This record gives sequence, C-alpha cells and structure tokens, in this order.
Amino acid sequence: MVAESWYPIHYFKLSFGKSDSLYVQSLALQQELNITIDADKERIKRVLLDNIGNSRVKSLLRVFALNVPYRFLSPWIDFTNDYDVKTRSQRFENNCLYALNGETIELNPIWSDYLMEHYGILRDFAFWNLAIFLQKRNPNVPDVPSKLIKPILRDSLTKQHQFWDAYIETVGSIRCIYTDKPLVVKGYDLDHFIPWSFVSHNLLWNLLPADSSINSSKSNNLPSLDKYLKPYANLHHEALETLYTRKPNDKIFEDYLTVYDSVSELIHLTDKDFCNVFQKTFSPMVQIAENMGFKIWKQ
Repeated sequence: MVAESWYPIHYFKLSFGKSDSLYVQSLALQQELNITIDADKERIKRVLLDNIGNSRVKSLLRVFALNVPYRFLSPWIDFTNDYDVKTRSQRFENNCLYALNGETIELNPIWSDYLMEHYGILRDFAFWNLAIFLQKRNPNVPDVPSKLIKPILRDSLTKQHQFWDAYIETVGSIRCIYTDKPLVVKGYDLDHFIPWSFVSHNLLWNLLPADSSINSSKSNNLPSLDKYLKPYANLHHEALETLYTRKPNDKIFEDYLTVYDSVSELIHLTDKDFCNVFQKTFSPMVQIAENMGFKIWKQ
C-alpha cells in the first residue's frame, strides 16, 4: 500500500483526504527513512522491509494492519470484532479470499486461478476507482489518472527542441531568463516553467530553453511569476512571431490552442496582451500547486 501510493503522494503531491492514514503515514515514513520522492516500488518495499525492526517504522506501518485486512473480508464475513473475523477467515468461511494469520495472510487456494486469469481486469478496476477517489479530493489538479503510477519513460522532447533550435538559429542566440547566460543551439536544457510533476505534460507553452544548471536547481519548484513571467512570455511571443509565418501548418503550434483559441491571432497580440494570456494561464496553476505543497523556487 505504501509503495503503490508513494509516487502520487510524494512526487505529484496528490491529497488522499484528511481522514486517510495512508497520506500522513507515508509522509512520516519518508522523513524517517529519507527515501527519495521518485523511488520505484521495489526500492521502497526493500527499504521498508530492511527497517521493519525499527520501532518507529513498525509503529507507522502497523496502522495499515489494524483495519484494511479485516474490513476487506466483509463481503464474505459479517464484521463483529477483529478476533472473530480472524478466526472465521482461518476456516475460509464462505470461501473468503484469504485467511488472517498473525502479520501475514494466506490466500484461499480456490481463488488462485481466478486472480491469475483476471489480474489485468482487477488491476484496471482498482486504478479506475482510485482515480475517481483522488479526483474528488484533488478537483483542480490536471490529469490525475496519469499520476497514479511512475511512468517508465517520459515522452521525448525532440519536437520542442527543434522548435527552439530553429528560433535560436534565426536570431543567433538567446539569454536564459533565470541566469542571463547566452544559450546556443544544443547548448541548453528545456525547463518546464510549471513543474512536470504538476502539469504532467510537455506542451510547448510550458517549456523554455534554460541554462543546464537550472533543471537541477529549480527541480519541481514553482517559478516566481512576478520575476519571470514577463521575460518568459516575451521570449515565447518572439519565437512564435518568428517561426509561425514560416510554417504555420506545423502541428507543434497546436500546443498553444490550449491557452488561446487562435495561434494566428495570438502572435499578433501586443507584448502586454500576450503576457496577460500567460498570466491568466499560469497564475491559477501556481496557486493550486502551492496549495498542494509545491514551493516557490528561491534561486
């Protein structure tokens, strides 16, 4: 349970609700064991098992053994008290799914074939309901379903790099809005202005060339809009004006349709109006992300 919920809680900062022990206990375990926020499930389980003798860790994990193993048997065994449920489960009463034996469970053999055959359906059913559960508790967070598990690979940024390379080749060089260092073709990293761990996408309007030191420094922190929004918007505006007229049918420009309903009209806005479009896009995102626990980057 802890390993499955680790990425949604620590990396994407999704709330499981105030009454859910999983969120609170997971945060406490992360502080106790200093497990990285983007650790994979196998490493999390290994660290927890290696520290199971730690009284603090054992106490934090014990919460999950108090209710769930007993309540999950309620379709088969009417709940009276934990001892009664445990005793009746050991007889596999009503062909219940498993028996409770101390700190372990024993799977009922009659369910083995069913679980193996229908594992994919059961897993998808569980994730579907988890997505609904989390969406209700995180109503303003984008793309909750994609934040349930750690992605094996992030999408390539090849097209986004090609866009900015083309612009830099045209103007010669640009300056990093964070460090003021000059950036040349293939001599920069692409920064997610609002962290990927919040937006969960690689749309062009949220990406900008930056000095290679920025990705590690800024990490998944939020930019100060007072300080960086204007130069960020100006650079996007200039790049759009430069490249759109050359190849207006390039699909990369469709990314901007999620912030404005016409790219051809967007590029003809004044710098002030263009900045206002970005202000209306980014301000609520930053506020929601702050409410979730993301921090403003202090360079």
